[in-house]
Amino acid sequence: MAAGPGLTSRALVLARGLGTRMRTGASAAGLAADQARAADAGLKAMIPFGRPFLDFVLHSLVEAGVREVALVLGPEHEQVREHCRRLSTSRVSVSFVTQEAPLGTADAVWSARDWAGASAFIVLNADNLYPEHVLSRLTRGTGPALPGFERDSLGLTLERIGAFALLETSADRHLVRIVEKPGADAVRAAGPHALISMNLWRFDERILDPCRDVPLSARGERELPQAVALAVAQGIPFEVVPARGPVLDLSSRGDVARVARALEGRDVLL
Repeated sequence: MAAGPGLTSRALVLARGLGTRMRTGASAAGLAADQARAADAGLKAMIPFGRPFLDFVLHSLVEAGVREVALVLGPEHEQVREHCRRLSTSRVSVSFVTQEAPLGTADAVWSARDWAGASAFIVLNADNLYPEHVLSRLTRGTGPALPGFERDSLGLTLERIGAFALLETSADRHLVRIVEKPGADAVRAAGPHALISMNLWRFDERILDPCRDVPLSARGERELPQAVALAVAQGIPFEVVPARGPVLDLSSRGDVARVARALEGRDVLL
């Protein structure tokens, strides 16, 4: 199915991360052997729950109307490439973008500039599973946008939510300010209806220059929330789409059991 007027059917999945928290977290107690191997390698997207977590991410995109996916990977991630080459391509086309060094999520998008071209595209993390109805809202549009998830719908602790980003919006639901990693106290003070960015975006080619130009963070990376803030400062409007979770976040070994319960019985059609 090709994208028609007012539709976005392309997605960029960010899977280049080093998986440091997954590799160096608690022991593998409670993990199956194949889950522990993937965790030890830092391959969060390949942790199996009957199928690799990445398959659930791809399935949700397809169900929302996405037909073309590019995965941003490191040169060393051949296991992920081989897995995707074995998937059926009847519902989705999967290609690969190489980010040579792990320089952050904005750098990952800049690495995909040739793939991105002039068409609108969705960007998301490979270790988060978003509700299909939220993804569908993003596919039904083409301008820059992001979902603002109501804080208490996410199904995550305040400490976990505080590692994402807090949004400030205008009366007409456009992004005014984004506060990255505000911490638990800030999201607690913002109240249960505070809007949270969970690293899910709809972009067009206007995001590319800010991704290139955003300064390095204290961690030595170019981060997407900071690139979006730069784009807003340059006059690029971002619609904030009201959204409700839950969002599955697979960041550490401690998340595996919870994610397994949430995915139990889910079908994947790929």
